[in-house]
Amino acid sequence: MAKFGRVLLKLSGEALAGESGYGIDVDTLSRIAAEMKAVVELGVELAVVVGGGNIFRGMAGAAGGMDRASADYMGMLATVMNALAIQDALENIEVDTRVISAITMRQIAEPYIRRRAMRHLEKRRVLIFGGGTGNPYFTTDTAAALRANEINADVILKATKVDGVYTADPNLDATAELLPRVTQHEALSRRLKVMDATALSLCMDTDLPIVVFNLNKPGNIVRVVRGEDVGTVVTAEG
Repeated sequence: MAKFGRVLLKLSGEALAGESGYGIDVDTLSRIAAEMKAVVELGVELAVVVGGGNIFRGMAGAAGGMDRASADYMGMLATVMNALAIQDALENIEVDTRVISAITMRQIAEPYIRRRAMRHLEKRRVLIFGGGTGNPYFTTDTAAALRANEINADVILKATKVDGVYTADPNLDATAELLPRVTQHEALSRRLKVMDATALSLCMDTDLPIVVFNLNKPGNIVRVVRGEDVGTVVTAEG
């Protein structure tokens, strides 16, 4: 039994790279796709926003001397590549999908039209959003918050490499504690690594909850959708 009827899953590009940290690991992609299928089989309407950091990161390009806008557009194109990879993995296991790009490229993806996207969800097609927001200077976290609100999602599922939101970076601080619940205001004021400030502010304004969880533990996506005690719940109110 699913707790949520419509969810938006935020995947980083790095999540698709597996242990290599770069490119797309086929085994990792297949595992994530199988978990997405299990979510769909629960009767949940699923949308996905994917990053592109496994291929190209706009901030890194800008730090290397590239024009920031150009670097960000390159990063957006990387997210479309990842979206196509997810589509292929899902359709190989008979899950109907649509790739929707914020940057027009009609040969490989639909343009974003909200009413059409909503209709796809109603028909139980998995939406895979690529191209970020279509604008430089905005992260795919912000794209996730924007699209989740536009499609009236019940929750954003933020997939990470750790078990949830900690008081500090658990990879650097052995005393870091996992927070089972935190408010969006607290996450902003304490600079907790939930989502970037723009995305978090939007979710706070619209009262959209976020669940931060560990993608590397098989089955966690389904557990979160079922409402099990997994990860950190981030809400507007405590």
